[in-house]
Amino acid sequence: MSSNDIIVSLDIGTSKVRAIIGEITNGTINIIGVGSADSEGIRKGAIVDIDQTVQSIRNSIDHAERMVGIQISEVAVGITGNHIALQSSHGVVAVSNEDREIGDEDIDRVIQAARVIALPPEREIIGIVPKQYVVDGLEGIQDPRGMIGVRLEVEATIITGSKMAIHNLLRCVERAGLKVTGLILMSLASGQLTLSKDEKSMGTVLVDIGAGATTISVFEQGNLTATSTLPIGGEYITNDISIGLRTHAEYAEKIKLKYGCAVISDAAADQVFKVNRIGSNVDKEFSQVDLSNIIEPRVQEIFQLIREEVNRLGYADLAGGYVLTGGTVSMPGMLTIAQEELATSVRIAVPDFIGVRDPAFTSGVGIIHFVTKFMKNRGTAIAPKKAASRKAAAPAKPGFMERMKNYFSEFI
Repeated sequence: MSSNDIIVSLDIGTSKVRAIIGEITNGTINIIGVGSADSEGIRKGAIVDIDQTVQSIRNSIDHAERMVGIQISEVAVGITGNHIALQSSHGVVAVSNEDREIGDEDIDRVIQAARVIALPPEREIIGIVPKQYVVDGLEGIQDPRGMIGVRLEVEATIITGSKMAIHNLLRCVERAGLKVTGLILMSLASGQLTLSKDEKSMGTVLVDIGAGATTISVFEQGNLTATSTLPIGGEYITNDISIGLRTHAEYAEKIKLKYGCAVISDAAADQVFKVNRIGSNVDKEFSQVDLSNIIEPRVQEIFQLIREEVNRLGYADLAGGYVLTGGTVSMPGMLTIAQEELATSVRIAVPDFIGVRDPAFTSGVGIIHFVTKFMKNRGTAIAPKKAASRKAAAPAKPGFMERMKNYFSEFI
C-alpha cells in the first residue's frame, strides 16, 4: 500500500446517504471529508426508486467533493438487508511453489476454491470471509503466507444476497457516475471497527438501529456467525410523534432530533416547544415530558423485538452482551432503555475519528477501516484518486482491483 491513499465509502441508508472520504497515511486513517444528503427512493433499507436514489447519491458525493476539493471516481459501497445470508464453505488446494512456501497466489486460489458452491439462480455471492486456514492439518492459522506446506485449506463464510437487490444497488451507484471498487457487508465492516478482539471471541451482538431498519449481527469465536434485519427503526418513533402530536412527519423528525428523550423520568417539564398541528392554524404547546410519553413505549418495543430476534437466532446469553450503533441510538435515554429491556451489558459504539464521532457514521467509517485492513493484509496497493475525474474514471491498478473484485464480489 502506498503512503498516501484515498478511500471513499458510500453508506446508502433510509434517511441519509453518506459519502465519507478517508486518507490513509502510512496505515493510519484520517477522515478528511464527509458528504451527506437526504435519502430519497429508499424504504426500510431497500431501493424502491432508482432515479431518486441516484440523485441522493450524487448529492452526497457533490457535498463531499466540495468539502475536500477533490473529484471522486470510485467508491466502496456498503450493503445490508434481510436478503443477506451466510453459509460455511471449505476450499483445498496444493501449494504451487516448488519450495512449498505459501504465497499470495496460493491464498487467492484456495479462496476461489471455497467460492465454488451451489447457489439458487436468484442469489449471488457478495464476498467471502476466511475464518481460518489449515496447513497440512495444522488448524487455527490466520495468515499462512510464508509458511511451508503441501496442502492448504480454508474454512470460510460465504456472504450471499439477492441478485436483484445487488444489481439495483450497483446500477444506482454506476448511474451516479461512480465505479464500485467493492461491495462490503456493513455489519462485517462495523464489527471490525467497533468490536474488540475479546468481544468478537467471547460472543457479542452488534445492533445497528437506523431510520428504516435494524441490523442484528452476531459475532462469536472471532467471526460473524449470524445476521438478521428487522424492518423497524427511528422512523417508527417519528411516525408515533407525528400521530401523537398531530403534525407533519417532517416536523415530527425535527422535534425528535431536538427535544427527544427516551426516558420519561429524564425529560424536563419546563422544556417546551410549539407544534404546528395538521388541520389547525393555531400552534399547540407541548413539553419534553409529553414527547417522552410517546417515545419511551416505542423504544421499549424496539428493544423487545431485538431481544426476541436474537433469541430466535439462538444466541440468548452471549458473554459480550450488546453493542449499539446507528443514528437512532444517539437519542438521550436509549442506553438506559436498552439495558433494562436486554438485561445484560450494553454499550454504544462511536467511531473515534475527528469529524465523525457519531453512531450514525459507524458503517461508513467501518467500510474504510475494512478496506484499509484488507489492503494491508493482502499486500496490495491502490493509487491516490485526487486527480481522478468522476465523469471518466482513471484506469484501475490491476493488482488491487482484481483482488478487490475476487475478494468482495462476483458479478454474473
